[in-house]
Amino acid sequence: MFVATLDGIFKYSDLPEEYEPYVQFKATIDKRELNDDDEIAILNIAGTSTHHVLFLDSYNNTREIEKELKEADAKINHTTLKIIGGHL
Repeated sequence: MFVATLDGIFKYSDLPEEYEPYVQFKATIDKRELNDDDEIAILNIAGTSTHHVLFLDSYNNTREIEKELKEADAKINHTTLKIIGGHL
């Protein structure tokens, strides 16, 4: 199982260019239209060259995020979970 750590939480309008492909991919999968004020968490998946994108308004609690990551064979670290929990 991989460990997911927080790279950052960004408004879509402030998203660094390097994360744009990951966000676009996740938006396509979720059939989501992106807005400038969408709050997005970018998780680095240790041991891989990929990132996991979380549209924070899509979650009611951190358990939903943990479940999504478990399905992707990843586990979120405790500090990251606390930070994201503060944004939900």
